[in-house]
Amino acid sequence: MYCVIMAGGSGTRFWPYSRHTRPKQLLKIVGETSMLQMTVDRLKKINTVQDIFIVTRQDLADTIKEEITGVKPENIIIEPSGKNTAPCIGLSALKISKLEKNAVMGIFPADHLIVGHNDFAKALTTAKYITLKKNALVTIGLKPTFPSTGYGYIQYDLDSDSDHLDAYKVKVFAEKPHLSLAEKFIESGDFLWNSGMFIWSVDIFFKNLQKHMPDLFHQLRQIDKLIKAGKDFKEVWERIKPVSIDYGLMEKAKGVYLIKAKFEWSDLGSWNTVYDHTHKTDEGNAIKGDGIVLNGKNNFIQSNNRLTAIVGLDNIVVVNTNDATLVISKEHVEDIKKLVEHIKKQNRKELL
Repeated sequence: MYCVIMAGGSGTRFWPYSRHTRPKQLLKIVGETSMLQMTVDRLKKINTVQDIFIVTRQDLADTIKEEITGVKPENIIIEPSGKNTAPCIGLSALKISKLEKNAVMGIFPADHLIVGHNDFAKALTTAKYITLKKNALVTIGLKPTFPSTGYGYIQYDLDSDSDHLDAYKVKVFAEKPHLSLAEKFIESGDFLWNSGMFIWSVDIFFKNLQKHMPDLFHQLRQIDKLIKAGKDFKEVWERIKPVSIDYGLMEKAKGVYLIKAKFEWSDLGSWNTVYDHTHKTDEGNAIKGDGIVLNGKNNFIQSNNRLTAIVGLDNIVVVNTNDATLVISKEHVEDIKKLVEHIKKQNRKELL
């Protein structure tokens, strides 16, 4: 299997710790290494992984080459601009198809937390088996542990349609739901969290792309010809419409399979999920760096190079950096993206 790690995001939900030139995937959100390095190290441990590629922005490529070990410099794929996940994956598939015509490729976000290596390796092995046996697009789902409104969901057929117990046919992909709908999903017992990980052969991927995303398929063919001729493909790339792989392909394709995985998973999508995975005091306070909480419960502090103190407050997030301080209630952490947009409108580029 050839593994592709998507690492071009901006990570605005982790402002002010995350910045445009140093986004979430390059930060030590949990553990002692960056999220991207953790993802590389996780995949390197799997026997069937032939090679690892990283897709990213031009302005992050040099930093990734300098800081990330275990990936060859020539395996850094650069997107001329961000076009969401479907074009990103398509560009990667072109690269891999040159190495092996019908290679199996796995696609992974750069910034997810996974606990349970053996179960993770087993899920990938099963996915590879299913994609080859069924000529199918395969994704990985996780059993929900709470009614999340921040994750997408996948409904699956409870009767396994394979000789492998962990493989099921997908019924439908569901967008991020409101709370009452998320609760119904969990009660039904046939919905899993959408992990954003995919496994398929390059051939099956391009056949499905041609059928369901013909514009992107033909644009990628043009790009392939330009690459072979040693020419710049930026002009064609800029004509591509940004679209996610879920919306553009997975929701339309027939015969998609899901592997019901058993590892612990989080996309670490907000400061609240970091709080969930950080050691807490008896009062439920989680502190990373230099912080103190007096007469307060269930707070999160991220503070580097200076003391941050909370007194008499509950359920808030405080993030302190050299040039900015964020104070926000835990129930409003999703509004950080709106805050970043507001800062952009004020043209405060030094804070982005």
